[in-house]
Amino acid sequence: MDQSPARRHGAIQWRASGREAIARETPAETPVAISFNRRPHTVVMATPMDVEDLALGFTITEGVAAYGDILDLEVTRETRGLMVDLRLRGVDRKARPRTLEGRSSCGLCGVQRLADAVRPLPRVPEGGLFRHSAIQRALSALEDGQPLGRATRATHAAALSDAEGRLVLVREDVGRHNALDKLAGALARAGLSAAEGFLVVTSRCSFEMVEKAARIGAPMLVAISAPTDLAIGKAEEAGLTLVALARADGHTVFTREDRLVETAEAVA
Repeated sequence: MDQSPARRHGAIQWRASGREAIARETPAETPVAISFNRRPHTVVMATPMDVEDLALGFTITEGVAAYGDILDLEVTRETRGLMVDLRLRGVDRKARPRTLEGRSSCGLCGVQRLADAVRPLPRVPEGGLFRHSAIQRALSALEDGQPLGRATRATHAAALSDAEGRLVLVREDVGRHNALDKLAGALARAGLSAAEGFLVVTSRCSFEMVEKAARIGAPMLVAISAPTDLAIGKAEEAGLTLVALARADGHTVFTREDRLVETAEAVA
């Protein structure tokens, strides 16, 4: 099975001025089976790159295990996709059970109970203060941090920015929640903390994005698109600053505006 992150396809492009044959890069969407201690848990549809980060981040953001309790990870390439097994300390895993595969657009596919779908969140660290200009700086830098997105215009990115708006780490995937899981896994592997900076995602802000941000301890989440009502409520529960509708000309703060200031002197 071809497991490259993008593939080139021919197409016919129609415009009012005429039609022409073109070729476009399209992102790959591959089944990734995740198991814990050799026990199958779920299958997610994801872009086949940074798969180790995806599995690690999924384990952390789903509340299955802390990074320190993940003893080993093995990726196996199969004809129909990828298999990732994580060996966890002990056998009592807290993963919410699933009965369906996870689509690239869905962060909760196959969850069986309402209580497992919307769970209590931990409070995020209070963190420091951030300038509004740092958010705009991070947004401007994000385009250059998405090589797959530039090639395909069909993927999402999740990034950690430092307090000044400089991007520290970026991960991409065809699924918005997969991109954030990949970022969470990459941060854990690198020994980096989300508590000193903020997260930026190129997607709408549904509540599972807030949940994942809270579980990795980010004090602020910035989303390019609009949030849902539940996302705002969960951000309030976690004490998370939620910024959305973040565009080149500004952004909208929905929760915990007290973390945002206008000047560098206020941050200092």
